[in-house]
Amino acid sequence: MHRTYSLRNSRAPTASQLQNPPPPPSSTRGKFFGRGGIAFALRRSAAGNFGPELSRKLSQLVKIEKNVLRSMEIVANERRDAARQLSLWGVENDDDVSDITDKLGVLIYEISELDDQFIDRYDQYRLTMKSIRDIEASIQPSRERKDKIDDKIAYLKYKDPESQKIEILEQELVRAEAECLVAEAQLSNITRSKLRAAFNYNFDSIIEHSEKIALIAGYGKALLELLDDSPVTPGETRPAYDGYQASKQIIIDAEAALNEWTLDSAQVKPTLSFRQDVYDEEYDSDDIQQQQHEEQHDEDEQHEGEWNDEEEEESVHEDDQLDQLDHLDHLDEPALA
Repeated sequence: MHRTYSLRNSRAPTASQLQNPPPPPSSTRGKFFGRGGIAFALRRSAAGNFGPELSRKLSQLVKIEKNVLRSMEIVANERRDAARQLSLWGVENDDDVSDITDKLGVLIYEISELDDQFIDRYDQYRLTMKSIRDIEASIQPSRERKDKIDDKIAYLKYKDPESQKIEILEQELVRAEAECLVAEAQLSNITRSKLRAAFNYNFDSIIEHSEKIALIAGYGKALLELLDDSPVTPGETRPAYDGYQASKQIIIDAEAALNEWTLDSAQVKPTLSFRQDVYDEEYDSDDIQQQQHEEQHDEDEQHEGEWNDEEEEESVHEDDQLDQLDHLDHLDEPALA
């Protein structure tokens, strides 16, 4: 029995990868203290305690998302080990159980490969959010400079209202406020664009990962149909298993389905009720106009048909009259000798 077939035999890019090229490997892989441990607690507790105040909350989110990625990496590795162990256990069983568990191990191993791809794409979301954090951190000094100048002006007005430095500081304050105003506007624009881009990465990767796992689960259930689970009495022999070719074909079909899947072919689509009402009103008004247009068009066609019938009747009547005249002309002509 051949036990070497795998979805990973062919490394050609899938349709989804051609449509949306995969990102570089996740920046969280295999760093720090290995698979979690004390690094998880350190990142979570220290994330919001350092750095500019403006970016601390987003910095904590970025660090927590790194923990999420590390957790998913652990799950992918453990699932890969489970797939291998399932196949090894099946070797010592009957032919049908051995073949089915081997192919199920292939599918479960493929899920771990999908987990790795999901981690890489999920990290793109995290890095995009991290870029917003960096921009927030870069704006903090200008805010602090403006506040510092404002405090100096207030101090001088209290201590020495006639000081000439007040006017100089007020000019610096105007420049600092203008600088902050520009920076705040840029931050607002960049935050919105990058937030949309980040969660597009996130949700697109979730859609792809979920639908591909659903495909694998469907082919796994198809494999189970090849397993004869009817009870046998002691001493009775089960029929010989002949599903090797069918099980291999199921794996081939699973590989083809995964390679051909694209985001455009996603089966699950959102249904938005609040937008549907607006669309329904628009469609209702459009339908009324279309219906009126069609009714007018039908009336025009009906009138045109009536006019054509009248013209045909008149034409037939004129042809009959011409035929009668020709007949009379023939009667008046002398017979030829």
